[in-house]
Amino acid sequence: MEVRSMHRRHFLWGLTTAGSLVSFGGCRGHQYGHGLSKEAPNLVGSHEAGAEVFDPLVEEAVAKLLGRQAVTTADCPLGPDGLPMKKSICFVGIENKSAEEIGDFKDQLYQQIEAKILESDCFQPISRRMVDAALMETRLRPDSLLIPSNMQLFTAVLQRQGSPFDYLLYAKLTSGTTERNSSKQRDYVLSLELTNVYTGLYDAQAAEIRKGYHKSSLGRLWHYPPMKS
Repeated sequence: MEVRSMHRRHFLWGLTTAGSLVSFGGCRGHQYGHGLSKEAPNLVGSHEAGAEVFDPLVEEAVAKLLGRQAVTTADCPLGPDGLPMKKSICFVGIENKSAEEIGDFKDQLYQQIEAKILESDCFQPISRRMVDAALMETRLRPDSLLIPSNMQLFTAVLQRQGSPFDYLLYAKLTSGTTERNSSKQRDYVLSLELTNVYTGLYDAQAAEIRKGYHKSSLGRLWHYPPMKS
């Protein structure tokens, strides 16, 4: 009887130890990072939009807007030195009206749009620091600058700083969500609104990307690659 009891205790102890190892082993996570080459595709976010959505939105929207402006208004005359006389664009910010918090992507989107303007042969952006300083001095919100009196005040401050501008640029990010059982489609739209401060003429261009999400029965969220419209 004593031998049987000892074997039984050893058997139970073995089960307990194995169960503990499985329990602890299953709870331990493993996180790692790796570099991505310039040629590697962006990672696709499983829960919300990321670089795979924002990068092509900026590329398309800016190209469409500035391309049409350069063609329709002949904004690339040459100066006495033979170089293009670039028009100045005051980019006042991005308004996020989408269903998602974009976090640090907001500043990155600003920088990406600004960089695309810098690549243009016909346009150049005003320093963001000067724009922010002018907004702070005038205590104006970006969405209130289209009121004529506010525009005059804001323009006067930037002119005093040595940064007159020809166009006011405003960006807005929106989204629309369609749900079907455990699947979800979200349409992301980046709109760029450009206003000539001298004539009041207004132009707008937008880019759209659709992205699908699917939640499995196990509760794990999967995604489909984004689709351009």
